[in-house]
Amino acid sequence: MWGIPVSLFFIGFFHRAAPGVIARDLMDAFGVSAGAVGALSATYFYSYAALMVPAGLLIDAYGARYVIAVGGAVMGAGALAMGLASTLPVLFAGRLVVGLGATVTFVGTLKIASAWFPPSRFATLSAITATVGVLAALVATAPLAALVKLAGWRAAFALVGTLTLGIAVLCLLVVRDYPAGGEHAATPALGARAVLRGAVQVLANPHTWPPFLSFFCFYSALGNLMLWGVPFLQDVYGLSTPRAALYATAPGAALLFSAPLTGYLSDAVLHRRKAPYMLLSAGLFAMWTVFVLTAGALPLSALYALLFAVGVCSGAFVLTWPIGREVNPPHLAGVAVAIVNFGGFLGAALTQGPFGAVLDAHWTGTMTAGARVYPVSAYQSAFGICAGLLLVSTLLSLLLKETRGQNIYEAAG
Repeated sequence: MWGIPVSLFFIGFFHRAAPGVIARDLMDAFGVSAGAVGALSATYFYSYAALMVPAGLLIDAYGARYVIAVGGAVMGAGALAMGLASTLPVLFAGRLVVGLGATVTFVGTLKIASAWFPPSRFATLSAITATVGVLAALVATAPLAALVKLAGWRAAFALVGTLTLGIAVLCLLVVRDYPAGGEHAATPALGARAVLRGAVQVLANPHTWPPFLSFFCFYSALGNLMLWGVPFLQDVYGLSTPRAALYATAPGAALLFSAPLTGYLSDAVLHRRKAPYMLLSAGLFAMWTVFVLTAGALPLSALYALLFAVGVCSGAFVLTWPIGREVNPPHLAGVAVAIVNFGGFLGAALTQGPFGAVLDAHWTGTMTAGARVYPVSAYQSAFGICAGLLLVSTLLSLLLKETRGQNIYEAAG
């Protein structure tokens, strides 16, 4: 029951990082610049962020099974449209549709997990679900680059779209919202008015905003690294796409263990949320500062180690959801998680286009195979913005409310 929805979440997360590998292919195929590629990547985040809270409402109203299945079908259709696109508007439309379909997969998967597993397993399932997303980001690097080299980027997206449609049908046929005869089997839908009132209550809570804003800055940097990490390695280090994609796996490889480990240590060992979030955020800012200052100067082995350290510290993001949930009323947990999560995607949506514009502003006119090549100074300027955002994220983490893993809404006033 969990495996099929999380497979669609896997594909949805894959699409977040996929443009990084095919950035040069897109520049060549459509004759566009980095700003356009950044805008294309951000289109996913715009649609994802815009529908995130409504997605929770749809799942509560109609059930996770149907909403996830429809979302998967929409996502598959968008991927097929991207693969078949002959014009830039069709490509952007496909990317927008992919984001719309992907929106329901994370919340829906957690909804299924909460119904089919005991409450004591929910935190573990949340961390594992997030780790599946990290694995998807890894697949969107070297494995995708190998597939693109073998079949071309269009065929790769057509294949992913077809696979997505198949899993969506499987979700409709196999998945059930609740175990037969379970305590939630006859639970009525909350209704739109109840969810909207809850959203207003969460937004009015001052303790909601520090995790929201901190995640806005945090995920802005991470999203831009996913998009521009491969082009950076191609332009600055002269690597081929497959080799660049292989080195770009470093943060994701670290997150495979750092994300669940962070969640486990916070839950079972430290019994703290704020302290590990602050420590890891500060560490991430330090790693990014070194990355910016040494851009192009480090040997590849040292660069891989640095990017791996970035991934280790990035494990802090899994604490965003429990912090947001535990400072809000228990019966509004879903809305609280959706709103805090919205902060990260809003950050990625708003920064990827301007990030590409910064690269374009520093372009010296060099081209290769129909794509722009950006100097190291361009990447230093753009990635320097990410380092600044992470400094703000670290400062905002000082305002987080320590929950000790318990709901403190009433105690916090």
